[in-house]
Amino acid sequence: MKAPATLHEFHRTFPTERRCWEALRRLRWPGGFRCPRCAGRKAHRLRGRGLWQCAACRYQASLTAGTPFHGTRVPLRTWFLAIFFVARHKQGISALQFQRDAGLGSYKTAWTLLHKVRSTLAHDLLFWLEGDVEVDETYIGGYRCG
Repeated sequence: MKAPATLHEFHRTFPTERRCWEALRRLRWPGGFRCPRCAGRKAHRLRGRGLWQCAACRYQASLTAGTPFHGTRVPLRTWFLAIFFVARHKQGISALQFQRDAGLGSYKTAWTLLHKVRSTLAHDLLFWLEGDVEVDETYIGGYRCG
């Protein structure tokens, strides 16, 4: 899946909460559902709880387990918007600005969201850069006397 380059593309790519969940499902299970317990391929969606139940062992797997989205009450679309802003802006985005732009009710929620996104992007091996990568203001080497 190609990441949106502009805010207009973001809104076109993720117009609804459902589309965000579908994108997360494709990212989490690119080859289709795979049970974490028995590696089964068939699953049924439990709509009331937002879980997937393995047809073989009846294990209930969550799309958000093991991700920064786990246990959140903030809509997934807001999380995706936070990821977009953090990745898109050279200097990042402040929690206060994100609170205003996303229409969040509290600064603490905006700060927590951005903190989790930044720490995940900084340490997760899932987000290795590939292909052509453009870097601004790179310094190579150190100070040389004279």
